Amino acid sequence: MAFAPLKSSQHPASPSGISPGRLIAAGLIGNVLEWYDFSLYGYFAPMIGHYFFPSRNSATSLIAAFAVFSLGFVTRPLGAVLFGYIGDRYSRERALTLSILAMALPTCTTGLLPGYGTIGMIAPLAMLGLRLTQGLSAGGEYTTSIVFLVERSGGGRRGLMGSFGLLGSLAGGMLGSGLGALLAYLMAPATLFAWGWRIPFILGFAPAFFGIMLRRQLAAHASVSPPTPSTIGHILLAQWRCVLLVFGFELLEAVGFYTVFIYLTTYLTKVVGLQERQVFTINTLCLGSALLVIPLSGWLSDRMGRRPLLLLAASAAALFSWPLFLLMRRGSFVWALLGQLGLAIIVALYEGSAPAAATEAFPAAVRASAVAVAFNLCMTLFGGTTPMVATVLIAHSTVMAPALYLIVAALVSAVAVLRLPETAAAPLAS
Repeated sequence: MAFAPLKSSQHPASPSGISPGRLIAAGLIGNVLEWYDFSLYGYFAPMIGHYFFPSRNSATSLIAAFAVFSLGFVTRPLGAVLFGYIGDRYSRERALTLSILAMALPTCTTGLLPGYGTIGMIAPLAMLGLRLTQGLSAGGEYTTSIVFLVERSGGGRRGLMGSFGLLGSLAGGMLGSGLGALLAYLMAPATLFAWGWRIPFILGFAPAFFGIMLRRQLAAHASVSPPTPSTIGHILLAQWRCVLLVFGFELLEAVGFYTVFIYLTTYLTKVVGLQERQVFTINTLCLGSALLVIPLSGWLSDRMGRRPLLLLAASAAALFSWPLFLLMRRGSFVWALLGQLGLAIIVALYEGSAPAAATEAFPAAVRASAVAVAFNLCMTLFGGTTPMVATVLIAHSTVMAPALYLIVAALVSAVAVLRLPETAAAPLAS
């Protein structure tokens, strides 16, 4: 199937003076930092629960840590409105520059914040404030970056280019997981638990500084502003069907990502009984595999279409989540690796084509805001809450509850995809 190059006077292929490589780097660096932080919080949730939400029951501390993680998503819709408006009203580049500034502070501060035993109630309240700030910036970061990348791609490459934003997310998760695995091998468990877990958060300063400098340069070269946006009320009234549709097909991405790449590290240690170093190694290998699948999925969606690929992955998630969880529960490193790897490939196949599909659903004047609202509402309600929901369901039902939750999400998303118009070969709506 042939695709004609996109032509748009509103969104040029690249700002003058910025190479395509820098455009891609600028689009994905914020996602690297965002998911580096989120993954570290998920991986080190037992330590964070112990030091900031102490309780006589370790399960209660863990649930409290995941609850604060979930509360951080409450501000995502506000961030979606704020940064979506900036992206639609001024430029995608300005929104990206501001979002990474707001993201850098919570990551680095988390590694330096004293615990409950030192500063009392200020510690959990400060941790909550950091997660709310992180959620605010994350609300505009990912969606603005994929809109930026898709709009500036050539004809027939929107799926591939959109996947690079998600690639940054997985790269950040892999970076956090890799550092966690390295520390688990280099440090005694007691040392890692006492203070070693703080090191990766502090090291987040490096990608934050690089991203800020890169995006400041990008904003300086931005020569064309998007059209004047509509208000958020108008978006919801005029585009509510598309917002609900995107919300629906993003459900599997939300539950899938947070189950496979965030929660399973806790599941494999607390439920299956693997050692932390084994779990970090498994997660890092699975993230590395997903990094290969995601751009392949974006590329295939440019040729096969968005709907066929999304339906294939959703069907696979519905059919294989249960047996893959049973595989992980067999208790060995190899079986756990094979189980999580299967889930990682399925989720990555779905995620690779989702960014372009979401971006193509809306016209240019409201695209940044509408994609941000639909995506972040889904992530707030079902993504960030997944680790906490899984923990509660296991505590009150069965250790297979996360598999059932993932299957339900896959079925709902499949229904939404069936109602999704095919947009791979069509020009972006102006």
